[in-house]
Amino acid sequence: MSMNKHKILQPPSRIGIIGGGQLGRMITVEAKRMGYHVTILDPTPSSPAAQVADKQITASFSDTSAIKKLAEDCDVLTYEFEHINADTLIDLELEGYNIYPSGKSLKIIQDKYIQKAMLKDAGIPVPDFIAINNFNDVLNCIETLGIPFVLKTRSGGYDGKGNSIVKSMKEIEKSLDEFKGFSLMAERFIEFERELSIIVARDLNNNYAFYPIVENFHESSILRMTKAPACIDNVLANKVRNVSKMVLENVDDYGVFCIEMFLTPNNKIYINEIAPRPHNSGHYTIEACVTSQFEQLVRVITGMPLGSTKQNYPCVMANILGSDTVEGQYGFEGIEGVLCEGDIHLHLYGKQTTKKMKKIGHLTVLNNSVEIAEEKALRALEKIVVKPL
Repeated sequence: MSMNKHKILQPPSRIGIIGGGQLGRMITVEAKRMGYHVTILDPTPSSPAAQVADKQITASFSDTSAIKKLAEDCDVLTYEFEHINADTLIDLELEGYNIYPSGKSLKIIQDKYIQKAMLKDAGIPVPDFIAINNFNDVLNCIETLGIPFVLKTRSGGYDGKGNSIVKSMKEIEKSLDEFKGFSLMAERFIEFERELSIIVARDLNNNYAFYPIVENFHESSILRMTKAPACIDNVLANKVRNVSKMVLENVDDYGVFCIEMFLTPNNKIYINEIAPRPHNSGHYTIEACVTSQFEQLVRVITGMPLGSTKQNYPCVMANILGSDTVEGQYGFEGIEGVLCEGDIHLHLYGKQTTKKMKKIGHLTVLNNSVEIAEEKALRALEKIVVKPL
């Protein structure tokens, strides 16, 4: 099935999502609430998204014929993560299938070096970076970027996988060993004061919607907590929105995007990364905003008008992560201690197995004070016990 670009897809039109993780699950929940039919493609049977969808195609993300079947079965496709073959999507678009964001954008964003080069060429501030093809390039980058610097795989990294901060000559060989077989790049290490991000949507008629700017807190490169809104002044907020709009004008595509950035002590902004999909730092929008990032994506890909991004309540989102003592099948204890509190919203993703630092759920705490919301979130997390089954 396919449509022309501006045809509105009324429910119960068919949406296909490549990827069945928690993002796919939350997109599906909104799509189902709005009356759409949803098919998930994911290699894991009964994936988190498939548990709430109409149908799952259980196939590898590299299975071109399975992705084509998904396109044939649906009116529009989207994806919930980047590690899929962009060329497959480009070929399907050439055959007339509708995919948002496009395979062309995915191809650029997938390769962090190409992504950064696109931004740099457009005059958008990014940390200095260079491609690494051999050990000599690494030695050169010590001269140009200094130590510490960040060594990254150009593609395939997420949640802290695929990047390492090189703090000494000794660590270079270790990092190169760890990333053997990958195309690499190096980036100047930014001494940032805060990490900010913003979710921005662009619809099929080129209208933009900007969500509030949020502040993120990571541990071992995995997001632990998001505070929304970020405590920044209007001048800086306008700067963030303007830079974000420049980013999206250069990507020139439709969908919901997350732009992550570093803020330095002297209020300079550097773009860290673009995600061409809803993002962990936008989960708070489900309870805190008029339109969640997930509903917004459903609106965009079905040709509907953008929804309001107004934030009704300050809040904190905290990830529920796997513990270092439980691996494999798991259950929970202590949930009643979380649910007895007012304005704490629990999301568990239905993943069948857990391991250390794996994202298995999140909490969103609404409160007039972000500080009180943070205290409540931390207390609630302490009550949640992950236990083996």
